[in-house]
Amino acid sequence: MSADDATPDGAAGIGTAVPLLEVDGVVKRFGGLVAVDGASFEVAEGSIMGLIGPNGAGKSTLFDCITGAYTPDEGAVRLDGEEIQGLSPHQVAARGVGRTFQTPKTFRGMSVRENLAFAARNQTGERALGALFRPGRVGDEEATIQETVDETLAFLELDHLAEEYASGLSGGQRKLLELGRVLMMDPEIILLDEPVAGVNPALTDELLDRLHALNDRGRTILFIEHDMDIVMGHCDRVVVLHNGQTLAVGPPDIVQEDERVVEAYLGGYE
Repeated sequence: MSADDATPDGAAGIGTAVPLLEVDGVVKRFGGLVAVDGASFEVAEGSIMGLIGPNGAGKSTLFDCITGAYTPDEGAVRLDGEEIQGLSPHQVAARGVGRTFQTPKTFRGMSVRENLAFAARNQTGERALGALFRPGRVGDEEATIQETVDETLAFLELDHLAEEYASGLSGGQRKLLELGRVLMMDPEIILLDEPVAGVNPALTDELLDRLHALNDRGRTILFIEHDMDIVMGHCDRVVVLHNGQTLAVGPPDIVQEDERVVEAYLGGYE
């Protein structure tokens, strides 16, 4: 196996094109604990990339550093070549980075439709609904919001639940709703933290189908997942995080054969 196939620390296998997202030597400390320790990798535009690693490897903390919840102590995060570390979560979202969480963040006392509409109304700046909104056009803006809500409901196949309260949805349906809320903000790249964890098999297939449909429409996707069948079957490339460090980056079939990865994480995966 060559270094270009599965690279340690993101140091090799970097092309000449500017990646959509670049994590460059990111370090995040909490007192004496180093949660992320120099992680580096790139996400190509239009790709689906999986982020894997043992529990405690720093995956969710790294997502927090990318999306503005935490500011890295060292290193840089670049979107389209521009540094975004240190920006607030709202500013990062306005630049085109969307995120879902392990536990979906929805308004349980609102209907599905209201959840989606609120996400659009809450997002200001040039990225709101593709920059269609302008001051002084409240009526037109609201009509645009509702049109986009309808399109999102249909795309996620949640239209039959449009008027249901979020509190009445299953776990998988809430994850679809959270994805819809992210889509209402028109992101370039979507980060998903264990998108199918705790979801029944039928909805798992539906969620994965929707992710591929989004990718077919040009969305770039980076997701954390522990189910190796999903990672190996649905990702173009995989980055392995171990003890906060990038252990390997490459195509799934190459990464799963890397002895370092097998020893640190995969074990008996076949």
